[in-house]
Amino acid sequence: MLAADKVILTCALTGVLTDPTEHHVPVTPAQMAAEAKRAFDEGATIMHCHYRQQAPGKGHLPSWDGALAHEINEAIRAACPGVVINMTTGVVGREQGDVLKYLAHCKPEMAALNAGSLNYLKTRRDGSWAWPPMVFLNPVDKVAEMLTIMKANDIVPEFECFDVGIVRSVGLYRENGMVGHADYNFVMGVASGMPCDADLLPLLVKYKGGDYPWQATLIGRQDVWPVHQRVAELGGNLRTGLEDCFYLPDGTKATSNGQMIAALAGVARKAGRSITSPEETRAALTAMAWS
Repeated sequence: MLAADKVILTCALTGVLTDPTEHHVPVTPAQMAAEAKRAFDEGATIMHCHYRQQAPGKGHLPSWDGALAHEINEAIRAACPGVVINMTTGVVGREQGDVLKYLAHCKPEMAALNAGSLNYLKTRRDGSWAWPPMVFLNPVDKVAEMLTIMKANDIVPEFECFDVGIVRSVGLYRENGMVGHADYNFVMGVASGMPCDADLLPLLVKYKGGDYPWQATLIGRQDVWPVHQRVAELGGNLRTGLEDCFYLPDGTKATSNGQMIAALAGVARKAGRSITSPEETRAALTAMAWS
């Protein structure tokens, strides 16, 4: 169990669709390793990784190529001794065969697990849909399938919760025996999910129940930073990076993940908490591992 005055920092390096020609997001193995090193040097000990297609002009598109993911993971590990890799798994539909294969191929220490379904919506200023309305489909059989692969490969699941009902569903997975331990990630700021609102955090902690670790992924602009502060004050772990936000607390646009993690480390220290070393992060993960 991690001491209450300790906090784990996670860096979400690049995200799923952000165009690298418009924003400073890494794509190639060398870029991913360099950005991870900048974040690691500022205190991030977990790197949440998405992977992009490497062909010219395709860097804004996701890849589920296990060999590429392994190459990027190893480049990050070489640059950041002791770092923990947390791999993405999110696909919109029910079919996730490629994701299961790439997880089994790479065997990361940790991976995201989207814990419930959500109408994934966003509107433009004129009220028109920013993209065609879709369902981010994560039924229980899909969750169970992912848990089976994770257990077989000793991968710690991080339950991604986009609304309060999904937070409560994770408790039902525990009651049902699908999983014995839960690491919660409250995803706040998706337009059709939970808002990025500090007032909501105590309720989320209440409804997760138990003495389980949690963090919040905060999606937005510089307005996310007071919410990060509240997460730190309430005992949550902290996450940021160019996947989640491009803006520093003063409103300037970040050009690297290192800047984002440096600001997040400042949030932790303001709350009177110290940042875990890679060894401390791994010890905390061991407590979450499959029995």
